[in-house]
Amino acid sequence: MLHITYGSNADFYVTTEDQRIDTSVANSRILLLFKFTNDMTGTVKYCYGKSTTFSDSVYNRYTKVTVDHSTGDNAYGSRINFKPYGFWHYEIYEVSYSGTAPTTLTTNNSPANEDDTADDPGTAPAGTIKGKVESGKLYVTETSGSEQVRYTTHTETTTNYLYTN
Repeated sequence: MLHITYGSNADFYVTTEDQRIDTSVANSRILLLFKFTNDMTGTVKYCYGKSTTFSDSVYNRYTKVTVDHSTGDNAYGSRINFKPYGFWHYEIYEVSYSGTAPTTLTTNNSPANEDDTADDPGTAPAGTIKGKVESGKLYVTETSGSEQVRYTTHTETTTNYLYTN
């Protein structure tokens, strides 16, 4: 299970290398597309994992991927807003590129979701979804001090009053 606190960037350690589908290409030609589905509302959000030095983030069996917090969603910019708080189901899809993965992702070179293709697959590098490599739960906790539900404790008084009619 993954965990983040709302308002902070997240470093996820996921077992994508252990489940990798397209092993014929180098790590520099693979990016990860996250699909997040909120358990209560059913809201679906997509986001590419960010890694400016992807090969430095790939280990023998797992990958370190960063997703940035933002008040607005930007799947191609690796930014996502995890409201409402609580549990989300996540799926990670492997995206393999015909050349080195681009540093700037757009609809022309990268699929927007697991059923999509790049708008212009003729231009290199173009990404292709190879399949799902991991799924699980994400728990998003509220930022301390800004909880949606707050409890107030009342101090008991030492004076007791008795009222009569």
